[in-house]
Amino acid sequence: MNKFTTPDLYDEHRDSVQVADCGLQHFGNKTTFSGQVVTVTCPDDNSFAAEILHQNGVGKVLVINGFASKRFAFIGDIMAERALKNGWEGIVINGCCRDIEILATLNLPIMALGSTPRCTLKRGCGENNQAIAMLSVCIEPNDWLYADVNGLIVSKYKLS
Repeated sequence: MNKFTTPDLYDEHRDSVQVADCGLQHFGNKTTFSGQVVTVTCPDDNSFAAEILHQNGVGKVLVINGFASKRFAFIGDIMAERALKNGWEGIVINGCCRDIEILATLNLPIMALGSTPRCTLKRGCGENNQAIAMLSVCIEPNDWLYADVNGLIVSKYKLS
């Protein structure tokens, strides 16, 4: 169980962490999470995100770069169930999600810019392990991400 708050982490590590601007909403039943970052870029296509959620996610947070698109949902109930099954600590989406009434019942933290019913295109487009710039932070693969109801913090190192 996560025993931190992002304000306390910020106060303790303010010179070595990045803080995301406000704008992310919580959609999962769980709101406090942390882990080492895995990134995927998804230009109106969640194929790479869907594929990576088949992998073991214990200790990891998936950050999906939907390039702040509000046209498509990059995660829905099926992908969220897959993430839970494979042990992912949480998902952060620079874009939207869907099936939010179901996501709200799952013990999987999901943060996104909003929701929309439209699913993405399925063209196999995207990339893994790319830096993601969103909400005034740059999130890189293997960074450490900490989130709760107050917001999101990114660190190059694991914070104690």
